[in-house]
Amino acid sequence: MGQIGARELVVLAIVVLLVFGAKRLPDIARSLGKSARILKSETAAMKAENPKASSPKGEGTEPQPEAAPRTIQAAPGDVTSARPVEETKPTAQA
Repeated sequence: MGQIGARELVVLAIVVLLVFGAKRLPDIARSLGKSARILKSETAAMKAENPKASSPKGEGTEPQPEAAPRTIQAAPGDVTSARPVEETKPTAQA
């Protein structure tokens, strides 16, 4: 009880095939793969953007060198629609 065996996997595969149909399964798998890649790249970008939040205390206190300008991409690997991000620079008010 509680473990998934070969019979359960076969029954599950048959149910999924009946519900979605054989023609739509490749499209569904492709879209799930794209979503997983986008999620992975976004989490990696968030970790790289804020290294102090993911590192233990005492690390990450060195000044960071100025990074190259960031770009926005529609999807990972899509370089045709990439455009630079316009970041506002803080101004000193007297």
